[in-house]
Amino acid sequence: MKKILLLMLMVVYAFSIQRSFLEPHEAFQAKLEQQEDKIVASIKLGKDIYLYDEQLKILITKPEKKEITSKLLMPKPEQYDEFIVHFNEVSIDIPFSLLKEEVNSDSYEVQLLFQGCSKAGLCYAPMSETISVNLASNLEASKATETKKEVTTNETVASENISESDSIVNTLKDKSAILVLATFFGFGLLLSLTPCVFPMIPILSSIIVKAGDNEKLTASKGFFLSLVYVLAMALAYTIAGVIAGLFGANLQVALQNPYVLVTFAFIFVVLAFSMFGYFKLELPQSLQTKLNKTTEGKEKQGVFGVAVMGFLSALVVGPCVAPPLAGALVYIGQTGDAILGGAALFVMSLGMGVPLLLIGLGAGKFMPKPGGWMEQVTKVFGIVMLAIAVWMLDRVLDPTLIMYLWALLFLGAGLFIKTFEHVLVKLLATVLLIYGTATFIGAISGATNVLKPLEKFTSSKVVSTSSSDVKFVKIKNLEELDQAIKASSKPVMLDFWAEWCVSCKELDNITFQDEEVKKVLEKFTLIKADVTKNTDDDKALMKKFQVFGPPALIFFDENNQEMKAAKIIGYKNPQEFLEVINKNFK
Repeated sequence: MKKILLLMLMVVYAFSIQRSFLEPHEAFQAKLEQQEDKIVASIKLGKDIYLYDEQLKILITKPEKKEITSKLLMPKPEQYDEFIVHFNEVSIDIPFSLLKEEVNSDSYEVQLLFQGCSKAGLCYAPMSETISVNLASNLEASKATETKKEVTTNETVASENISESDSIVNTLKDKSAILVLATFFGFGLLLSLTPCVFPMIPILSSIIVKAGDNEKLTASKGFFLSLVYVLAMALAYTIAGVIAGLFGANLQVALQNPYVLVTFAFIFVVLAFSMFGYFKLELPQSLQTKLNKTTEGKEKQGVFGVAVMGFLSALVVGPCVAPPLAGALVYIGQTGDAILGGAALFVMSLGMGVPLLLIGLGAGKFMPKPGGWMEQVTKVFGIVMLAIAVWMLDRVLDPTLIMYLWALLFLGAGLFIKTFEHVLVKLLATVLLIYGTATFIGAISGATNVLKPLEKFTSSKVVSTSSSDVKFVKIKNLEELDQAIKASSKPVMLDFWAEWCVSCKELDNITFQDEEVKKVLEKFTLIKADVTKNTDDDKALMKKFQVFGPPALIFFDENNQEMKAAKIIGYKNPQEFLEVINKNFK
């Protein structure tokens, strides 16, 4: 009898255990619901049921298959044992606008994929829910009632949750051409106040000074020369930008190719020797003759040289990957609207050139009368041209050789201006001679930093200016990046970097060396993508994050979701960098 009772108890106990597991429809109550401007995917979980985060996916299955999970605001998961899971009800908004952006159609089939387990020890098979929607009627019906709300609410939210360059893309979208062009002209005016434009000022000034050597310099002639220079600069940005956008090329990589850099450096050396008076860079004599027959304008002579210098200045001296430029390139690449994108870049360049035009316009009034002294000033600007050439070669040649070139340039410049009569100029010449000598000695000792030529002698232990104490994990492709992000328990910062990128080195040597920045970076997993060689893997990485050139910093939160609002394009000083971090990571 005892054995029978024991057997019955075991059967009842086993039956009760079996019934403790919920049926799939009880464990997961999933549905896809169509609303006015979106689809809402939701999953209610039964008691002690959890979802695997990596198995929670949203796909467009028709008219073509495409996963859009990474483009959505996903719920925050949590750690459970060794897994990343969801214990609470899951709700995901799928905007119609995103469907339209990903696949251009009116009809869609959207699928929700998920898989989960019970804490009691049972794992369920993968499951899915599907919905079909037609956007044509929904979008038309909601358009009238939502217009005011979109203007007052959606644009405000967008401005708070997207990066600078993405906001530029939104400016281009769905706006009138006149408003777009006016906006980009304003961007150009703002860029004219940045260091990008500063190197162009002495170049243009040298052109105007040179023009005053031979004849009276008037405001009209100064303005004409400045206009030619600015238009050539604008044309360069427009052509390069449209090509980069349409063909997905990395503009900076193309311009930093060693052969291109050497060629441009050679051209600047030629320009320097032209300023030294060895020859004139101007239009062919036959074309000058034709121009002189039809115009009185002797100002037309030398236009070719001015245009060449403006074109080169845009491509080499000021290749800023600032948000307006990056935003325009992204827009062209996304939409193929090369006309509007190119026009936006053109007017932006005109805005950048406003200070240069003012320099030309005031030349006739404010520049001293031509004289022998102007020949000397022109030669000083020739030295500036040589400095630009050395600066460009710095990305190609051995650092020690560059040190020797800087030493020769400092010594030559010092000997040249030592002939000037003014006492302050003579003092400057003495400083250049001393510094040139120190640089030459530093090059012999093996120093490679022209700003610290005697570092081998002044410190028993040389402190590297690279971010040696800021540790980065280096990745080569998207697969390694995904693995590194998933393995991180902290927020992630991805740094797009290249050996030839001057602004990248500024981030390393200035921003990342700031003590406050170092403390903040300790809270991140730091990943570096070296895109120096511009391989197919490099291009794939940059394409995924819509990066047209380094430096670019991409951030991910602790849930491995990209923080688009924190995206940084171009150089940021320590204070600006910290402002971005404090705004997006609280």
